Amino acid sequence: MLNKIKYNFDEVIDRENTDCAKYDALEFYFNEKDLQPLWVADMDFKTPDVINNAIINRAKHGVYGYAKPSKDTYNLVKEWMKKRHNWEIETSWIKFVNGVVPAYSAAIEAFTNVEDEIIVQTPVYFPLFKSIKANGRKLIKNSLKEKDGYYTMDFEDLKSKITPKTKLMVLCSPHNPVGRVWDKEELKALGQICIENNLIIISDEIHADLVFKKFTPMASISEEISKITLTLNSPGKTFNIAGLNCAYAISENEQLLKNFEKEAQKREISSINVFGFTALQAAYTHGEEWLEELLIYLKSNITFTKDYLISQDSKISFFEPEATYLLWLNFKKISNNHEQVKQKLLKEAKVALNDGTSFGIEGKGYFRLNCATTKANLEKALGKIVTYF
Repeated sequence: MLNKIKYNFDEVIDRENTDCAKYDALEFYFNEKDLQPLWVADMDFKTPDVINNAIINRAKHGVYGYAKPSKDTYNLVKEWMKKRHNWEIETSWIKFVNGVVPAYSAAIEAFTNVEDEIIVQTPVYFPLFKSIKANGRKLIKNSLKEKDGYYTMDFEDLKSKITPKTKLMVLCSPHNPVGRVWDKEELKALGQICIENNLIIISDEIHADLVFKKFTPMASISEEISKITLTLNSPGKTFNIAGLNCAYAISENEQLLKNFEKEAQKREISSINVFGFTALQAAYTHGEEWLEELLIYLKSNITFTKDYLISQDSKISFFEPEATYLLWLNFKKISNNHEQVKQKLLKEAKVALNDGTSFGIEGKGYFRLNCATTKANLEKALGKIVTYF
């Protein structure tokens, strides 16, 4: 833990009227005005100065032509994975893309055919549903098991869902929205099932740096599992630079990566803008100190939310996430009428949270709250929620 706090996460950054989806698109997404937004997964904190300064310095060059990753860019990704996650990868395993979701969609096309089955573990990040359906594939749900707010994988259900048409297993790791950091033994068991059934694993690890316990990359567990895994990651969530659209795919399997790259090129998602590379380089070179302080602040906000809800005798509860800044709030003790709770949040509390049912039917009774904001802003929102519930 750092001895002296260097960065001010209590600084208020006015994000309105900046073409910001989180603030400026509220009426479009929620059909309500004057909402306090704690929904979409980006942070209200200023991106670290090391990144901002790098972008400004690059802009001073005055020419923004097509960009390509340098040798140093590849090395920085390799060094980051080794230092943060004890995962040794090679340059040849890395392919840059302009986003994790576009890469996921390309992987579906690369590894499956129309009408093939793809398994996801619900409740889960909803663009995964859309990509499967948009590509004409069949969505198979392997619902997570929940006990007292804590979620685990249901391996027996998973095995029962696999058919000869099943080709892909989608892993959200760490998991969004339930906040689990999967244990190595859980991942090993999942990997073994996929090996035995010839399933390719797409592991979305975009929240891997925002963890409060040890994170294990899926492909790092064994060579066997590595050979069937395509890992998707980005500095976007970690450093609040999602709008710069810089991400990467990693796989040890040369043929797997080749097939993915072919589809990525067909979809024209392999071209990264110059500021995306600039931001990644600055983040992975100089951003670690900021990240460590960010994790302290996020953990503090999570604890604050938990304590606040308890102190106000609220019936709203949540499992303290092992990763991410996303809180999976359980409103079931307040009402069994999900739509009624949703409307009350919007029309009375005037707070915009993500609707739990968008993550799957398993999200009924839940709403996702983004606590990556100033403590003052968080307290204001919690006060409104508690007042009207």
